[in-house]
Amino acid sequence: MNFSAHERARARRFALQALYQWDLSGTDLRDIRSQFLVEEDFSKADKPYFMELLSEAPKNIDIIDKNISDYLDRPIEQLDPVERAILRIATYELLYRPDIPYRVTINEAVQLTKKFGAEQGHAYVNGVLDKAAHTLRAAECSKVGKQSAGR
Repeated sequence: MNFSAHERARARRFALQALYQWDLSGTDLRDIRSQFLVEEDFSKADKPYFMELLSEAPKNIDIIDKNISDYLDRPIEQLDPVERAILRIATYELLYRPDIPYRVTINEAVQLTKKFGAEQGHAYVNGVLDKAAHTLRAAECSKVGKQSAGR
């Protein structure tokens, strides 16, 4: 089943809320997942992608945090919890979902931060993810850069 970009974005939004809750409360992920699955609005989301993010990001949290920490100006634990969850989702995508263009990942993270993060948090998230993408997706970034320069 193919999902639209809007349904995928909605899945990211729900995953952000779920991972934020998990990070702050330590609530079992199965309980958090159950809460979201019954939400009326959830029917308009890419459910398989939500389930993937909610399952795989926490499983790989140490790798995700290690890969993003080099680009932070402070320890990840000191980040705003919303921005921390957004950066973790986006870093998961950069690491494990090469089918999602890095520019889409960054744009979606920036949009989530504008909606849920601190006032200027989107600029911080954009800068961190841009640096991370140039390392984690170096070939893709180089290819996009060459295409842009040729215009």
